[in-house]
Amino acid sequence: MPRDTLVSHRQSVDIGGKFSGKTVLTLDVYGTLIDWERGICDALGPILRGHGLSTSEDEMLERYATHESALEAGPYLTYREILEESLLRIAADLGFTPSEYELDIFSHSVGDWPAFADSRAALVALQKRFRLAVITNGDDEFFSLSNKHLKIQFDYVVTAQQARSYKPSLNNFHVALGRIDAPRSQILHVAQSLYHDHVPAQALGLQTVWINRRRGKPGFGAVPKAEAVPDAEFDDMRAFADAMLER
Repeated sequence: MPRDTLVSHRQSVDIGGKFSGKTVLTLDVYGTLIDWERGICDALGPILRGHGLSTSEDEMLERYATHESALEAGPYLTYREILEESLLRIAADLGFTPSEYELDIFSHSVGDWPAFADSRAALVALQKRFRLAVITNGDDEFFSLSNKHLKIQFDYVVTAQQARSYKPSLNNFHVALGRIDAPRSQILHVAQSLYHDHVPAQALGLQTVWINRRRGKPGFGAVPKAEAVPDAEFDDMRAFADAMLER
């Protein structure tokens, strides 16, 4: 199954003047700030094991990525509906029918997905110099629950619910750019997924930074394949914040 294509070399963390003049950071949430892969596996794993399946985490993520991206490309559904239908399709792939309880548990699991350990401290530091904007494929409720882990007052929040579409749709970025009172030359998009974020952001002329959370892990996780060359790459938000604040 296709997955995010990894850039073949690590770009230097010495960003120098590459991002001079930036005043706003737009940020993905799930996969970048929130460890959605851990959250998905923690919610999906017990359901599969309850039906006698010993499915690897890599396979869970691959199946989830395939179905989630297909659903998000279709007519707008709430993210809870995306989660429910993704589980139904995974179950059909594997030959079982999930109970209503299992569908409810999985579709309400987002609030339990943990933040990456480096996310909050990095955001606190970055907020001293930059305005922070969220462009998330979550909905208003789920983002509010996730932000209880981050505890950040973002300057702008654009959810899929507000845009009525899901990244990689350009619409989500158009909605964000319409709200942010800064030219595109002053905006830097920061995200993990090449597919959901880097391709559309670059199509609109934004520079991008790749937070490569999957470095050293096999496979490509919960994101579909895409080709993009980010303007810089870091292993986590802490390394990115350190580089940006040392400029």
